[in-house]
Amino acid sequence: MRIPVVRPLIATALLSLMLLSFSTSVQAADTFKMGVVDPQAVLEKSKAGKKALEGLKEYVNTRQKLLSRDEEDLRNYEKQLKEQAAKLSDAEKKDKETQFRSKIQDYQKRAQEFNQELQGKQKELVDDYMKRIASATQAVAEKGGFSIVVDRGSEQTVKIVIYNKDTVDLTEQVIKEFDRVNK
Repeated sequence: MRIPVVRPLIATALLSLMLLSFSTSVQAADTFKMGVVDPQAVLEKSKAGKKALEGLKEYVNTRQKLLSRDEEDLRNYEKQLKEQAAKLSDAEKKDKETQFRSKIQDYQKRAQEFNQELQGKQKELVDDYMKRIASATQAVAEKGGFSIVVDRGSEQTVKIVIYNKDTVDLTEQVIKEFDRVNK
């Protein structure tokens, strides 16, 4: 024979344990602060980041002008080749066409090298600035008592955080700290 009083006592004990663990987790949550930061915005809006991006842009423009000049030379060479085609012997035409193909290959090689060089410079810039941004973020998080700061992401990068309150977005504070440290 079972005693019916035991079941309600067990249920009450379990409920008490659940409430106790809930109140403990709520107390822990009061000391746990989480923030978000958008490193891309820090790079684009900080003084040092703007300067670095401007330097990269100048580098790209200089290289692009060189490639454009090479491309124009190729067009002129092709135009001359077409104009002279009627006056040239078959052997001379073949020789000029071979030279033209060689010039095109050289141009393509330079363009490919430029793209690889640019990717390397971009990666170098991003790696360097991510270390600096992480350092500034750590300083802001420690001052504000944040336990964890997550990369918010942006439309240009992978969006990691779907929603956050404005009060936990540390991006502007990180930009100020970043500018203070990286003059």
